[in-house]
Amino acid sequence: MEESKYDGAFQLITNAGNAKSAALMAIEAAREFDFAEAEARMQEAEAEMLEAHRAQTRMIQQEAGGAPVDVNIILVHAQDHLTMAMMAIKNAEEFIHLYKIMKRLMDKLAIENNLE
Repeated sequence: MEESKYDGAFQLITNAGNAKSAALMAIEAAREFDFAEAEARMQEAEAEMLEAHRAQTRMIQQEAGGAPVDVNIILVHAQDHLTMAMMAIKNAEEFIHLYKIMKRLMDKLAIENNLE
């Protein structure tokens, strides 16, 4: 297959992979109660997810416009990356929320951060 048939899929893989990585880094930062860093990583994840969705939308529009998109293992892999990134972002949001609650409780009870 020609390279252009893979461009959209590779764009999805790149941006979704970056989104997932940023979301996981956000969880790591929140675990250390570095919520400013966690928020920065979540903003990065959301920006990468937006680009991934744009790549997906271009493929959908191409298909809707009468130019079929080849469904191949690369595209299936790309969609899997997108789904996993979406889940990672949602999970990161929940973990950050929980770590904020944990931090407030630990502060209230004067417990040191010995989470290792």
